[in-house]
Amino acid sequence: MEKSKTSLYQAATEVWGKVIKTNTPYTKDLELTLELHKRLLNMSQAGRHYYMIFNISQMELEFISPGIKDVLGYEPQEINALFFLDQIHADDKPYFLNFENKLTEFFDKLPLEKRGSYKFQHDYRIKTKTDNYIRLLHQIVPIDFDENNYFRSLVLHTDITHIKKEGTPCFSIIGFDDEPSYYNVEVTEKLTKSFDLFTKREKEILKCIVEGKNSKTIADELFISLNTVNNHRKNILSKAEVHNPLDLLSKSIKEGWI
Repeated sequence: MEKSKTSLYQAATEVWGKVIKTNTPYTKDLELTLELHKRLLNMSQAGRHYYMIFNISQMELEFISPGIKDVLGYEPQEINALFFLDQIHADDKPYFLNFENKLTEFFDKLPLEKRGSYKFQHDYRIKTKTDNYIRLLHQIVPIDFDENNYFRSLVLHTDITHIKKEGTPCFSIIGFDDEPSYYNVEVTEKLTKSFDLFTKREKEILKCIVEGKNSKTIADELFISLNTVNNHRKNILSKAEVHNPLDLLSKSIKEGWI
């Protein structure tokens, strides 16, 4: 077991190390900026969740929110990067490593001005403190980088066991600020631009639906009429080829729409 754990950790650090190219002085200021909060709001939280700050340059978890105890049963101080990787289901470890490799390759090719315009997500099963496996949606937003290096990422983990109990782990790259998105990426295929299924307004309403908001609340928040919201909801269900909000939530997670 120790050998397996060490092997995965070493392989992962080699992958992450691809985006650290210089010895640029690095500041350990952990203050969450306004921009970080904006990015956090763009990450799905459809279930129990917690977030972490991963320091790529040191290959370690710099911060873990208290919510991890509700999801995995561990106190933040009980977790480090090596221990966390060892809890991933053995069958999902190759997917994790391949997805992280695809992430670093994609990020490394981005020009500096676009490095903050994407989030990356994939899923895997992980063992809790009570020795049960749950499925986590693993979402990553780069928050600290320069033209040469990728220093830190904000990682949000959401328990999606109730949405995806079985199936193969999936990897998606989600563009912000009108950048293209790439859904269910195969690690062996070239990236091709995804078809934009929903309009900008529909995406806003879809996000609200996933967050569990009712039509009146959505209408109030977006300053549109209730009738307009309901029409958009019908269009969203039709485009998604589902019949109810629960199926929409499930498919949104699986397809990487949020």
